[in-house]
Amino acid sequence: MADPTRGHILRSILAAPDGRVLVGRLAEELELRQPTVSHHVKALMDEGLLTREPDGRRTWYSLAPAHADRIAEMLGRPTSEVAVDPILDRVIRDLSERFRGVFGRETVERYVRESYELLAARPVPGPRVPSLTAQFAADRLEALARADASPNTNVPEVLFVCVQNAGRSQMASAILRHLAGDRVHVRTAGSDPASEVRSSVLTALDEIGVPLAGEYPKPLTDEVVRAADVVITMGCGDACPIYPGRRYLDWDLPDPVGKPLAEVRDIRDDIERRIRELLATLEDRQD
Repeated sequence: MADPTRGHILRSILAAPDGRVLVGRLAEELELRQPTVSHHVKALMDEGLLTREPDGRRTWYSLAPAHADRIAEMLGRPTSEVAVDPILDRVIRDLSERFRGVFGRETVERYVRESYELLAARPVPGPRVPSLTAQFAADRLEALARADASPNTNVPEVLFVCVQNAGRSQMASAILRHLAGDRVHVRTAGSDPASEVRSSVLTALDEIGVPLAGEYPKPLTDEVVRAADVVITMGCGDACPIYPGRRYLDWDLPDPVGKPLAEVRDIRDDIERRIRELLATLEDRQD
């Protein structure tokens, strides 16, 4: 459900008047190819989150009754209607166990609650804030542990920063993950994050077979900069703090927001060229 495309599919079903949708209509709505949407629908089916209803040559998809309330809580209801404190308490317990011996419970709790507040402070925070808090807090704690480690891991870490963390930085991170695999660790952040990754970005990445996975726009925080070996900014000005020992690059790229798909493709291809050049320099340093 953390995958943006699957989140869109589930929200479309929740918003449908009769609670069911067709794959073809989903493809039109998401501006994705029908086989891509079918792949995500099948993944949701395999996890038991959707049910199918054949109707002649058509097949309707709806939420599985056993999970409908849980999905609606995570994706469909406004944050104000969700009981936040029990969710955060559970996240604190889980992360305290995960980082046992690294951070005390007080540190974990501070990061969890601060992460929730940062996500909720976005202009349109959306209903996924409680469920995203666990992912955001864990990522920040991992970055903090890396920043404090001595010596650091041999795997280089790259941080991409743009204004909304919904276009350029997401394309760059997805392409680098796709090309480098586990040879490079990648993070993203935004100086003024949006609520969702742009649909045109999802389409442009889908065209070259690059998944976005569970990425989402998130605020820029100090520990992710400290953890990075390379920090690449894209139009966010001086929002990124400067620390010695990091390599800083600024890529002058147009913002894909509001651009037609043809122009988004050009931005994507420019980013891919730069990523391949960056990856070559990272591999040279590792050698």
